[in-house]
Amino acid sequence: MGRSQAIGRGRDPRFGPEADDAGCTILHVDMDAFFAAVEVRRRPELRGKAVVVGGLGPRGVVSSASYEARRYGVRSAMPAMRARALCPHAIFLPPDFTEYAAASAAVMGIFRDVTPLVEPLSLDEAFLDVAGAQRLLGRPALIARDIRARIAEEQRLTCSVGVAPSKFVAKLGSTRAKPDGVIVVPAGQVLDFLHPLPVDALWGVGERAAETLHRLGLMTVGDLAAAPLRMLRSALGEASAAHLHELSWGRDPRRVVPEQAEKSIGAELTYDVDVTDPATIRRSLLALSEKVGARLRAGGHVGRTVSIKIRWADFRTVGRSRTTPTPTDVAREIFETSWALFEALGASEAIRLVGVRVEGLSAAAGASRQLTLGAPERGWREAEAATDAVAARFGRSIVGPASLLGQTDLRRTENHPHSTVVPLSDPPTPS
Repeated sequence: MGRSQAIGRGRDPRFGPEADDAGCTILHVDMDAFFAAVEVRRRPELRGKAVVVGGLGPRGVVSSASYEARRYGVRSAMPAMRARALCPHAIFLPPDFTEYAAASAAVMGIFRDVTPLVEPLSLDEAFLDVAGAQRLLGRPALIARDIRARIAEEQRLTCSVGVAPSKFVAKLGSTRAKPDGVIVVPAGQVLDFLHPLPVDALWGVGERAAETLHRLGLMTVGDLAAAPLRMLRSALGEASAAHLHELSWGRDPRRVVPEQAEKSIGAELTYDVDVTDPATIRRSLLALSEKVGARLRAGGHVGRTVSIKIRWADFRTVGRSRTTPTPTDVAREIFETSWALFEALGASEAIRLVGVRVEGLSAAAGASRQLTLGAPERGWREAEAATDAVAARFGRSIVGPASLLGQTDLRRTENHPHSTVVPLSDPPTPS
């Protein structure tokens, strides 16, 4: 059972937006069905329909599902084949992480307009500490309301917000508020909120731990809170018992830690059928390099080390890396290094997964770039910047390398009047 299912969907009036939020300076903002919502935003004809985003092949996994699809039992991390069986009329789409990263950056920008104390957990959720923003923006529940209104107006997306005295309780609150709602957990009612929840709601209680607790007759958080610590230690071990005991009493002293710089950016592809054809692997590495390059440029990063990941059909996994003379955010350079690393492997076995990653990141604004002797002043970097501009207007799927044209398993393909193909030989020289 997923944590969101464990917590349930009911909204108790004691914890509504007008509840006492004194001392509730931690917000957890969670975007609703984020990947699916971004797809619906750019394709309005999908509104109100069951939409599933994820791998489309037999080994694919659901990344996100609209609430219309969730009514049929479709959930994140579910095998795509199971999702198709549950909701055969759903519209299944491959993920477009460049688009989701851009939407995430816009949402995180809204958060940082409120407070510098923003701790992203993923593309679609973050903790905010609004203690210092109250004098200017009002009480925490009003700040939550204004954040939701800005996201709805500027991004045409919805989110759910938990307002609480601690990170743990705020995260539970946002889950309880879904979709498109706000839950305030007053400081004096934390235990009233926590103790009726199933033990599955606690961080650190996975399927196996839940079974152990259920065998002990501990079904709710309140049951666990009342259990002798000695019994918990015997069943779960010292560290887990102490951790869960503290959470069950609403004690979570962790502070909001502002986002730290990303250390690496990567992308992976799992084949539907194991692959031995070098041309197919080459196209895959090119497509992955395109994704990584776009994400680097969108985040204002460059990196010095390019690495590849190869997983064979028997699940053995190898990695190889190479540090480049100067930092880069250029997909063409990332691809050339990736392909050289792959060729050096001398691979002859069937491959299940390939991945490309760039590490050793720094800010692109301060990076120096050494031109190769005889290289034109303008080339792949400017060409890819131009494709970013086109993609920002028309979507990433309509512009890319010619060798990926028609490769629906590697890139999203759409019929579009402005479709453009960039050749794989020499780059066009921008005017």
